[in-house]
Amino acid sequence: MSDPTEPAPAAPNQGASANEGASATHEQGDERNVAPHAAPDSASHGGWAAPSAPPFGVPAAPNQPGGATATARFAPPAGYAAPAGYPAAAGYPGAGAQYATGAPATRGRALGTVALVLALLATVGASLLAAIASFNIGLGTGRQIAMGALGTDFDWSILTPVRDWVLMGEIAFWAGTVIGIWALVQGIVAIATRRGRGAGIAAVVIAAVGPVIFGAVVQGFLTTGFAAGSGIGG
Repeated sequence: MSDPTEPAPAAPNQGASANEGASATHEQGDERNVAPHAAPDSASHGGWAAPSAPPFGVPAAPNQPGGATATARFAPPAGYAAPAGYPAAAGYPGAGAQYATGAPATRGRALGTVALVLALLATVGASLLAAIASFNIGLGTGRQIAMGALGTDFDWSILTPVRDWVLMGEIAFWAGTVIGIWALVQGIVAIATRRGRGAGIAAVVIAAVGPVIFGAVVQGFLTTGFAAGSGIGG
């Protein structure tokens, strides 16, 4: 018989069962704690996965003097300045600077040059022809005019012997007038449009004083012709 004071031996199966139950309970608790924080393996199921690196690569900044590499920065698009408070991209020539407008295209000087040539032709050419015609008119009519009484009506018939020179003088006058007006207008346009401005200014000045020069030349050579034709000069 056994002593009633001695403890009864524990059944071996009961301890193992208790240990297994505790382990199972601990594992279930761990699963409850980990499961809400575990991310699903979306790549294995064909879902979207964030890329590990940018597909276009990290922009590289140019190397600085001394072998140092500057931090990469993004440059603003062409035509836009960097926002206030943000540094410009290193090595970018146009970053943070305003683009200067291009210089206006250089225009030709032909307009002013042509106006100057026309003004010279109207002033010098017309005055030269008028000088020749005026001298011959005075030479051919000087004697008849000298013998005529002053104060009487002028007899236009005395111009009949020199009608060719009269016609030449009229052509010179009208041609010089038309060409001079043309040169004057074209010179003003050349000045306004800066297409040969210097030549345009000269053309305007010459065309403006052309009638004065023409009148002085005609008067001087006509008087000289009268004096030679009438014999007043000797």
